[in-house]
Amino acid sequence: MFLDQVQLRVAAGHGGAGAMSFRREKFAPEGGPDGGDGGKGGSVFLRANRALNTLNPYRSKRDFSAERGRQGEGCMRHGCDGKDIWLEVPLGTVVKDGDTGEVLAELLSHAEEVCVARGGRGGLGNTNFKSSTNRTPRHHQPGEDGEERNLDLELKMIADVGLVGFPNAGKSTLVSRLSAARPKIADYPFTTLEPQLGVVSLDRFGGDIMDSWVIADIPGLIEGAASGAGLGIQFLRHVERTRMLLQLVDLSDPMEEPAYAVRIIEGEVQAFSPVLAAKPRWLVGTKLDALQDDSRRDAFVSLCKARGQEPIFISGVTGEGLRELAFAVDDALKVLAGQKKATPKDEVW
Repeated sequence: MFLDQVQLRVAAGHGGAGAMSFRREKFAPEGGPDGGDGGKGGSVFLRANRALNTLNPYRSKRDFSAERGRQGEGCMRHGCDGKDIWLEVPLGTVVKDGDTGEVLAELLSHAEEVCVARGGRGGLGNTNFKSSTNRTPRHHQPGEDGEERNLDLELKMIADVGLVGFPNAGKSTLVSRLSAARPKIADYPFTTLEPQLGVVSLDRFGGDIMDSWVIADIPGLIEGAASGAGLGIQFLRHVERTRMLLQLVDLSDPMEEPAYAVRIIEGEVQAFSPVLAAKPRWLVGTKLDALQDDSRRDAFVSLCKARGQEPIFISGVTGEGLRELAFAVDDALKVLAGQKKATPKDEVW
């Protein structure tokens, strides 16, 4: 199963105690203190790994402890430091303090890491406390306790474009036709039960092999999703990081007016996150091959014109409109990233 939220308990290692020891050797008749310092306790780190895409490694084991520091010994022998531990998480993981809710970090790039529990400092041995007035110190320090913390990990996938729409609107089909991803596709709703990512490379449409972007598909939204109905609301967080949204509208369903579908999805996205609702969003009419009533096409065109957008029609079956959509999205992403100046065509799209 897809796991995108998990609670962990992490504990850093305690520092080792310093030693109290005295020496008396053949050529050092007066001897003196020689207690070594304790070792530092191990720390706990989280590290982002691009090879992971879920938090499933933490489904069963959720308590992690680093190694304690070793105690100091005589003859000025310092204790070994405890070993640090690294917990691998997917890119896009948000790390929160489980008790306060404070966001500690967001790991967005490969190998980025954050210390979530710092190991305790080792105690000083008695050799550190000798002085001209105290030649035989019998004081030494215990090691400090390591930090312990409850963590809430929440995965928000990193993608450039997010797909939203009613169940069975053609989102999974679009992902499979634009990328190498192979999500489950069937003629019934809610076939998508977990988020899917695909990399869209324009070279498959005759473009530059260096031009590519990541698309995210989430389970379909239904009316009342913001109140917990359906599956999609659980996964809308995975399109929060996207730079734009494609809202798919099924043109083949005679029982569902395009304006109704658009209004419901917009309302649910707004209720979930005003920030997400403010992202650039294009309406895309799907299943053009199954369109039987031209009035639905006309209604969709009017809806797009009212929003100042050029109508976009695609067919996942015949491939109609997919190339144009892929290049238009690529241009829009470059404009959003400041890599390209907007042209009248970009503004229309």
